[in-house]
Amino acid sequence: MLNLSADFLAVFQLFAPLFSSSVWPYACNLMVGALLAPGRRTVSAILRVLGCSQSRRFQNYHRVLNRAVWSARQASKVLLGLLIETFAPEGALVFGVDETIERRWGAKISARGIYRDAARSSKSVTNKTSGLRWVSVQLLAGVSWAQSIWALPFLTVLAPSRRYFQRLGRKPRTLVESARRAIAQVRRWCPQRELIFVGDATYAALELLAFAQRVGVTLITPLRWDANLFAPAPRRARHRKGRPRLKGSALPKLSQRLAAGSLRWRRTWIEWHGRGRRTVKLATGQAVWYHPGKPPVALRWVIVRDPRGEFETRALLCTDPSKTARQIVELYTRRWQVEVTFEEVRAHLGVESQRQWNDQAINRTTPALLGLFSLVTVLAHQLHSRAPKALQPRPTAWYTKDKITFSDALAAVRRQLWSGIFSGSLLKRDIEEINRPALRRFTDLLCYAQ
Repeated sequence: MLNLSADFLAVFQLFAPLFSSSVWPYACNLMVGALLAPGRRTVSAILRVLGCSQSRRFQNYHRVLNRAVWSARQASKVLLGLLIETFAPEGALVFGVDETIERRWGAKISARGIYRDAARSSKSVTNKTSGLRWVSVQLLAGVSWAQSIWALPFLTVLAPSRRYFQRLGRKPRTLVESARRAIAQVRRWCPQRELIFVGDATYAALELLAFAQRVGVTLITPLRWDANLFAPAPRRARHRKGRPRLKGSALPKLSQRLAAGSLRWRRTWIEWHGRGRRTVKLATGQAVWYHPGKPPVALRWVIVRDPRGEFETRALLCTDPSKTARQIVELYTRRWQVEVTFEEVRAHLGVESQRQWNDQAINRTTPALLGLFSLVTVLAHQLHSRAPKALQPRPTAWYTKDKITFSDALAAVRRQLWSGIFSGSLLKRDIEEINRPALRRFTDLLCYAQ
């Protein structure tokens, strides 16, 4: 393995207790190789980039994923603790929860299903694809050297298809149930912190909203225009008997209020999707969302309108009525960074390029690659803290780039990792030499880079 610096080695060693002493060297090599490998993130590509293509024990690297005993859930817990310590040591913790489709084909992939491909679909055209569906929870935290909010994955769970559960003779698990389990897990890991989760319309389900209030978690999602909203239940008189009321009188639907022009608008500015301040109009109120057979949920609703008409008017909800309308909208706009992270891991970390067929290897590989995004961010933060000039944007003559992106962070981390194979003198006039095996490895990588 490459000679890691003391800072990098301290980060990697946080995960060592999760593995046995015989498995950990192979697991550490896989992590380092996945950061350095270009193109596909197969085990074979990782062995080549590490110079282990002639290793007689290559099967041990595969066994880390498909056979070795270690807990991916515990690795998520360690990674979350590292992210909180580095980027959010105090204040409320804001998380984005969303699902993504890993496009995969093959009869041996038991959890595979046919899903709508959101990246290739529109309101008028629906494209479907074969693949695996994952629910990912990501910490939405400010990264100082990037001057923006980044979505940092730490917990990713598989949401198998309906066909998979039918084959096992079990009741299918919905996305809402997968999200509920993930939220409950994060709540157990962070019992003393204020937790705020931001999701899309998929998670605007009364069961999930009621569960979030029950465990002391705030959930922000879009709200249906035709939702049945009611006034809060009146206080029960002492002499009244029977079950207490769940709701008060019915309120007009938000679509009716918007069409009637009865809303009271307030003009304010918000931080809009990382593009700086933007002036919007907000209307808000409190209500109880109720549907027969479902638990009632007290919430604050917000309608956001763009005076310039560049984006459509949207309705949002928050399970914490004490939040202001501006806070709710600004927290919800952070959710877009989750989509950015999904695109970055596909472009730079090889998600969808791995080729495992074993169920256990599949359940470990994709969450590990998503977790590498967060690990790279932590390592880049350490580099910037020690030497700010080591982490710089990469502008060109045809593109002015003033902010550091993930590709710059990954390049800086790779540069630091590769420096472990160089040996040179402290005197500037001496020539730095690279050993011949490393030169052959670089030549091979450049010739076959995709």
